[in-house]
Order: sequence, then structure tokens, then C-alpha cells
Amino acid sequence: MKKTTQNRMRYLTHAGIIAALYVVLTWVSALVGLSGMGAVQLRLSEALCILPYFTPAAIPGLAIGCLLANIFTAAALPDILFGALATLLGALGTYACRRWRYLAPLPPILANTLIIPFVIRFAYVDIAESLPFLFLTVGLGEVISVGVFGTLLLLVLEKHRRIFLS
Repeated sequence: MKKTTQNRMRYLTHAGIIAALYVVLTWVSALVGLSGMGAVQLRLSEALCILPYFTPAAIPGLAIGCLLANIFTAAALPDILFGALATLLGALGTYACRRWRYLAPLPPILANTLIIPFVIRFAYVDIAESLPFLFLTVGLGEVISVGVFGTLLLLVLEKHRRIFLS
């Protein structure tokens, strides 16, 4: 097999595994009541949003994983679309920050904190005054999921980063 074919297969395999992990971790989070369609969400899968620090394959993997996870957890259409968009933007930002390890969690935290409250407000909660509360709760959930758990995952995976190399 040629080197370029092997590289493409490895890229697609990494993206597929990351998407599957995102879906499973989101489902587990929903199953135990940590995440849902409400204001307070703590998705374990969001810790994976640091993976673009290691591989560009994580960018489509995370976006597709989020899209599928939102479909499988019966999210509203705006949540399915804009949730995947927020994850995609966060993943692109993390990839752009890959030279600065401790900045890697920042783009997904910002993308989700700035986009998801509007999704929740317009798709689930029809109370205009709820927006500041949603920014706070979504932001806090992202700080815990990506900032804490994602950073811990990053530190562990740095010792094994060769699994991401071509």
C-alpha cells in the first residue's frame, strides 16, 4: 500500500474513532443525567475537544461526532446544527493553538459559551431573561468539561502522542 493511501486511511480511522468516542461519551453523559437539553450541561465528550492539539483528524471527528450525538439524543434541529458548528469552530481553534498547550482548551470553551446559550434560548427555553444565566451555566460546564477534564486528557496523551503520528 502506498504511503499516501496509508495516511488517508489513518486519518479517516482517527476521525471515525474520535467521532464514535464523542457519541458514546455524550450518550453516557445523558444516561447518567450530566448532560441534556437544559441549561446545565456537563458532557464528558467535550474533553475530547482538545484532540485537534494532536491531530487534524480530530476536527471532522469531533464535528461529526457532535452532530451524530445530538441526533441520537433527540436534540432540536437548531441544537443539532449549531452544536456541531460550535464544536467545529472550537476544534479549528484548538488546532490553531496547537503550539501553546495550555491555550488548547480555550477555543471550544469560547465557541460553546458564545453559541450554545442562544441555541438553548431559542430551541428550548422561551424566556428572554434566561440568556445571562445560560451563558454562565454553559460556560461553567465547558470550563469543567474542556478546561479541567480536557487539560487532564491532554497531559496524559502528551506522553503517548506517537499514537497520533502518521
